[in-house]
Amino acid sequence: MTSITAGESKREVAQPRQQSQAVNVPQVDVAAPNRREFLYYIWGASMVLLLGQATAGLIWFALPRFKEGTFGGVFNFPPERVPLLGSNPVSEPSGRFWVSNTDAGLVSLYGVCTHLGCLPRWEEGRSRFECPCHGSKFELNGDYIEGPAPRNLDRFRMTVTFEDGTTAEMNDSGDPIPLEGRRVTNIAIDTGSLIRGQANA
Repeated sequence: MTSITAGESKREVAQPRQQSQAVNVPQVDVAAPNRREFLYYIWGASMVLLLGQATAGLIWFALPRFKEGTFGGVFNFPPERVPLLGSNPVSEPSGRFWVSNTDAGLVSLYGVCTHLGCLPRWEEGRSRFECPCHGSKFELNGDYIEGPAPRNLDRFRMTVTFEDGTTAEMNDSGDPIPLEGRRVTNIAIDTGSLIRGQANA
């Protein structure tokens, strides 16, 4: 017979007790957020919405969409409206430009003074553009004559299509497009592409 000591019996008796005990997992009560947490959530959500709206607005502003025939878009100027060589320029109010037929060729002038943004008028008796605000004066081709304007009238980029199918596009300097007696079938004036007039000498 084996003898059981008092220490061993206590260990055997204690072991089953430890195995039979259930593990107590602490339960976390999911309580509603307090007032401070609620305000943090609302503030965070409003900031996200504000940033989203600002981003959408910036994208819409940076990528404008202009319809054909509205200012900022392309105007198809009718060839029959092209003025005769050296005659009065033709105004297109919806596009804010003038079309002039000069000795050097056809040019489209932005109808805004380069001084402070007033609207120069064509004075038929004097054969020049005159600004009613501060008296700046410009020639038929938009070149500066006198007054406080710092440069010639600005020009819009234009593309002329001739009867034989060839095209001529205004260069980056905004030089007039010579017609050279050729028949014009289409004139496309891009009011979204402005060419700054040359500064006064």
